[in-house]
Amino acid sequence: MLLAGSRPGVDGFAEANGVSLKPLIPVGGEAMVRRPVRALLAARGIGRVRVVTQQVDVIEAALDPNPLLSVEASGSTIAATIEAMLEDPSTAFPLLVTTADHALLTSAMVEEFMARAAGADLAIGTVERTALMKRLPGTKRTWIGFRGGAYSGANLFGFGSREALRAVALWRGVEQNRKKGWRMLIAFGPTLLLGAGLKLRTVEQSLASIGKRLDLDLRCILMSDPLAAVDVDKPTDLVLVEAIISGTA
Repeated sequence: MLLAGSRPGVDGFAEANGVSLKPLIPVGGEAMVRRPVRALLAARGIGRVRVVTQQVDVIEAALDPNPLLSVEASGSTIAATIEAMLEDPSTAFPLLVTTADHALLTSAMVEEFMARAAGADLAIGTVERTALMKRLPGTKRTWIGFRGGAYSGANLFGFGSREALRAVALWRGVEQNRKKGWRMLIAFGPTLLLGAGLKLRTVEQSLASIGKRLDLDLRCILMSDPLAAVDVDKPTDLVLVEAIISGTA
């Protein structure tokens, strides 16, 4: 499932780039949404790609027809959209969820993530700060510190079964704070907050603690390619991604 929606109201970032939706912002000479869709369709093990958005016709027009590809209406929020997909009887598992602004996504990233996520109820892709700083010194991401390193999300989520609905219900409560690491940790409980704040636990131990609370097998997937943490969420990201695509960064 590829999330290609937009936040409520006018998207200034999109308008500044001459389009109505962020997924349509040109990246490397084409609508951004085309890039992750192409990576997904090229990846081994992907049987179907469902793009979800509030503006189905607009996104559909930006993509090439493919029998494995569909564009569907999204829910009111990311959590609601994922929840509906997990509850849909036609949904096959495992289910990979990523985003339209993942402009540097490659089929190799997809295949690595899915292979290492196999068997987990919920797997979360991450990148460690040292690796990304070595590749892109000075880049700014949202980091959460644990014992052994600080991590940023890679916009890759693997749902192994409908049991993961329990985690989505928790996500609903912190959805508006997904870019604010400390608020998310507070929502997950004081033990996890203390463990992260004092660097007492690794990210794997922290996820295991949340998994125990939810009775789920949660898994952290540390991606080998640090570019998995780079998305296009603001103008500086767009400049950086264009430079990476052109080979100048």
